[in-house]
Amino acid sequence: MKKINLPNKLTLLRIILVPFVIAAILIRFPFHYLVAGILFGIASITDALDGRIARRDNLITDFGKFADPLADKILVISVLVCFVKFGLCGAVPLIIIIFREFAVTSVRLVASAKGKVIAANMWGKVKTVSQIAAIVTIFVLQTALDIISLAMVGRILPNGDLDLYNWTAYHTLGTISDVFNIIGQVLLWIVAIITVISGVKYLVDNKEVISDM
Repeated sequence: MKKINLPNKLTLLRIILVPFVIAAILIRFPFHYLVAGILFGIASITDALDGRIARRDNLITDFGKFADPLADKILVISVLVCFVKFGLCGAVPLIIIIFREFAVTSVRLVASAKGKVIAANMWGKVKTVSQIAAIVTIFVLQTALDIISLAMVGRILPNGDLDLYNWTAYHTLGTISDVFNIIGQVLLWIVAIITVISGVKYLVDNKEVISDM
């Protein structure tokens, strides 16, 4: 059996981390967003490292070409789906992102079947960076909200909820939460716009592949 090289191990690690990130988001416990954010950060770092190491050490493989972008999509989309559950992401931006990924992946599969390799363009890289940056920012904001909540209220229950005996603190935290939520929603709409631009650019640059479909 052929030994798995380091870049592919990092890609597999990113996929393995996905369920742990999801669990940390969905299971409410004190500072669960902080834990999820740390795990997501580790997964994102593997994304930056695997490709760089593969190119540097000439370890590019067919598995890596397939699994690396797939791992990115699984990680980002899984987190955003969880965000929708808690009102941290709107359904429309998520649908836009998913639609783009399906469209681009379909073109890549067709091109691959014809022996053509389509490299990621600059907008694709900007899209990926913007998605990661927006998600990390939301994790930071939610962790900051947890810290502010603890400072104002003084106690977090075992299930992650606040012991809201102070009505002034309750309303103040509600306002802060709304502001943080708006910031997150704006960032994700910016990501959705970048995603559309990158998708259109990708399809235009590879229109000859689409015309042969």
